[in-house]
Amino acid sequence: DQLIEFGETKRGWLGVRIQDVTKEIADVEKLAEPRGALVASVAENSPSAKAGIKAGDIILEFNGVKINQMKELPAIVAKTKVGTNVKVKIWRNKKELTKNVLLGRLETSEDFKVTEKSSPIESVIDNLKITVRELNNEDIKERKLPNQIKGLVITKIENNSPLINSIEANSIIVEAQKKKIKSANDLNQIVKEVINSNQKTILLVIYNNQNQRRYIGVKLK
Repeated sequence: DQLIEFGETKRGWLGVRIQDVTKEIADVEKLAEPRGALVASVAENSPSAKAGIKAGDIILEFNGVKINQMKELPAIVAKTKVGTNVKVKIWRNKKELTKNVLLGRLETSEDFKVTEKSSPIESVIDNLKITVRELNNEDIKERKLPNQIKGLVITKIENNSPLINSIEANSIIVEAQKKKIKSANDLNQIVKEVINSNQKTILLVIYNNQNQRRYIGVKLK
């Protein structure tokens, strides 16, 4: 119908990258059950960014439609008319919030911007049994990472690492327990706090080898 009327398609655009809500992530976020779409990243100047939606939010409902699984959201958004004001119900800090989003157009969206960052530092994270180094300028350019990013590139993962089945080498850890990771010392301290806690589940935010921002929930011994 749009091709007939306009000669082109006009699909709705939120400006978020999303992923499934796993049981581990639902547990950390105190969500009763794994449901919705977890916002892995938000594009700069996108409809979601302007509405105040942030990475880490879980989209539970879009324009009155409940989102049970992540894969349901893109189709619903794409079918919604560009320029529509929609209510998006999200889960943040263990409570529901509603954001009003002016839907943009997918075909006119832009990629994430890139910038240069600092030189590398290499360290071993004993409790995770991984070796890491800080991001450098080449990483940012080659992998086309977003603006203002800091984190640790995983250079080696031991076979007995708790991350072995969840994360690949060359992934970049940018957050742990919702705190930004700027150095190996930051990560070491947070890992120790998790190990000494009752929960023993650590929530990591990474960029994988496809340079996609992902949330990973991992049980530590």
